[in-house]
Amino acid sequence: MNEYLEKRKRAFGYAWNGIMTLFQREAHAKIHLWVAEVVIIAGLIFNLTRMEWCVIILCIGGVFMAEGFNTAIERVCDKVSPEKNPLIKDAKDIAAGAVLLFVLAAVAIGLLIFVPKIILLFN
Repeated sequence: MNEYLEKRKRAFGYAWNGIMTLFQREAHAKIHLWVAEVVIIAGLIFNLTRMEWCVIILCIGGVFMAEGFNTAIERVCDKVSPEKNPLIKDAKDIAAGAVLLFVLAAVAIGLLIFVPKIILLFN
């Protein structure tokens, strides 16, 4: 049992290192982190409901997750094929596109949540 727990502890450490690497080295992850901070502050200002917070947290986590997958795919592609390759380009473009799709969905959700609150503020 002790060996099992030690392996889980190491796995958690590897995951934590991955998170830190993502936010320390990836410009887009830093941008997403800044936007998440702004959204969280706006959520506190507008006193979001519990359900609204759940949706916002899922969106933030989803964008971070998509960015992490994209970064991992890009790194593996760069290692496997440092030279230009149309299939590698497609893989990297598709992964980046997946991040963009999630970001666009998150923006749409953010607009659905925050625009009515902003309108009420000015009425």
